[in-house]
Amino acid sequence: MKGFFSSALWRGLLWQVIGTLIGAGLVTGIRALMGLTATDTFFFTEPAWVVGAFLGVLFFIGGSGIASDWFKWARGMDTPEHHEDQHTGWQKFINISLDHKVIGIQYTLVALVLIAVGGTFALIFRTELAASELQFLTTDMKLFGQNGPQLYNTLMSLHGMVMIVSILLGISGIINYVVPLQIGAHDMAFPRMNAFSYWIAVPAAVILLSSLFLGGFDTGWTGYPPLSARAPVGMQMFFLGVFTAGWSSILSALNVIATVIRMRAKGMTAMRMPIFIWAAIATSIIALTATQFIGLSFQLVMFQRLLGMGFFDPAKGGNPVLFQHLFWFYSHPAVYVFILPGLGVVSELLPVFVRKPLFGYRWIAMSSLGIALVGFVVWAHHMFTSGMNEYLRVPFMYSTLLVAVPTGVKFFSWVATLWKGKISTPTPMLFVLGAIVVFLMGGLSGPPNATVSTDLHLHDTYFIVGHFHDTIFGGFVFPFFAAIYYWFPKATGRKMNETLGKIHFWLMTPSFFVLTFGMMHIGLLGMRRRIADYDPALGMDSTHLILTIAGFGIALSVLIFFYNLFNSIRNGEKAEGNVWNSRSPEWQVASPMPAHNYEKPFEVVGEPYDYGLKDGGYIKFIESAKGKHG
Repeated sequence: MKGFFSSALWRGLLWQVIGTLIGAGLVTGIRALMGLTATDTFFFTEPAWVVGAFLGVLFFIGGSGIASDWFKWARGMDTPEHHEDQHTGWQKFINISLDHKVIGIQYTLVALVLIAVGGTFALIFRTELAASELQFLTTDMKLFGQNGPQLYNTLMSLHGMVMIVSILLGISGIINYVVPLQIGAHDMAFPRMNAFSYWIAVPAAVILLSSLFLGGFDTGWTGYPPLSARAPVGMQMFFLGVFTAGWSSILSALNVIATVIRMRAKGMTAMRMPIFIWAAIATSIIALTATQFIGLSFQLVMFQRLLGMGFFDPAKGGNPVLFQHLFWFYSHPAVYVFILPGLGVVSELLPVFVRKPLFGYRWIAMSSLGIALVGFVVWAHHMFTSGMNEYLRVPFMYSTLLVAVPTGVKFFSWVATLWKGKISTPTPMLFVLGAIVVFLMGGLSGPPNATVSTDLHLHDTYFIVGHFHDTIFGGFVFPFFAAIYYWFPKATGRKMNETLGKIHFWLMTPSFFVLTFGMMHIGLLGMRRRIADYDPALGMDSTHLILTIAGFGIALSVLIFFYNLFNSIRNGEKAEGNVWNSRSPEWQVASPMPAHNYEKPFEVVGEPYDYGLKDGGYIKFIESAKGKHG
């Protein structure tokens, strides 16, 4: 534990607590001097908590040391161009590193922790739903200033946003680890900003989770006013946590775009890039240009609560529907931020395990950009029941249905790639196939939500919950597990256990289908979402019990994955070569990769996915330029 208490993570968290107390104490003192109320239900007042939490983020940045080089530059001091890692083993991942591979793994580990936390929240409220009437989250219980139904609302709301943040960190993990390796770069374009993007997500996660202990909030992950304008102080922690996490997303996206534009290997033209790079670029365009809108919408509600500005208060001339426009202008494209990297993983891994060229490479590449662009003109389909102007419904219905075109291109390309291929099914390929089928279910259940006539009836039912989980599991969760199983040997030089991996897949997949098909079934029968209890006369008790059992089945499968992951780091089968027989550049050198990736730069001399064809390969290492990087 000595290593932990001297780590950047511990220093940052300690300083975050100190900064929070200083900020909150300062506001409390000023309020006392002004004769205002100095304390409240959770000791400090709401303004004190908000200022304290914000100051805590700044103290975390200073205390962890992530901005040390920038501070030195501001004082006119020189720093080394590259900092070599001073830590080894597990300590490398709780200290600051500028190596994109270490940062990618850091992102992935925090994402897995948040998946476990968000999943635990889901198990708690799903257990409550296993039978009608309140079971243990009753009105008599009290915890963190909340009774049972209020705690249900908080857990349900936090499940949504914690999972969303975990997804954002998970895709950043994959992109950070894979993109520089696949384009032949020795690191990201801005290594310090890359590290900053990761470390700023840590205090953001702490603030977000602190909302549970400060009265919670009951708005769901959308945070709609007017409810969010009068929810407990936990609402402010939710807003500030997401706002801070947005910095990570924006800076990370900027870095990815600059890296791909400026640091590709010789000969790697746009149409010779690995297909995952196209997905990373499309994702980064959305994250860079749309994240500001969710930050703005949350910031305006924060100001309304703190300063009395009536942005969304009709009594003061505000408009609550404006919040929904701002929120969904980011939050619908954000769905494509969640799934585009996953679809890129599917396209990347499929030809490897089918031993055929990727069918329609150019179409798949353009479909990623197409999804990203169309995603900006569909946001209002979430608002068909909100009271927005009726004449807007039809154009947004058609623009939403248009998303099916680029998405369909990917499906047809995947099916054509599978056709008559020499298919092998190690664990990564199982999760790729699972992703295709599950995402297809999400795609087929989407049009009823995009069509005005049916959405008016389905809105806010469990049908929407089932559709959304199909989309996210197919677009992120299954590909995320596929990516971890696939690139684990590259990161560690060992393979994860195949038997445990297949148990993970075959337990999770049927459990998931039972869960989401059951959700859509009871949704069609009228089961509302975001409620802690339901009428026994609806006759849904048996279905809800089955859904809860399926939820625990998914949790058990993920528990097996965690055991497999950490056990394989020490005891996994050695796999230092091209274990998947891939053409991708990162697999042409031994595993794990050295600090600055390739000892020799390479040149692209062929097509990336010509599996099964007689050609000269995809890349060729340049002997005469030894020691230099592209």
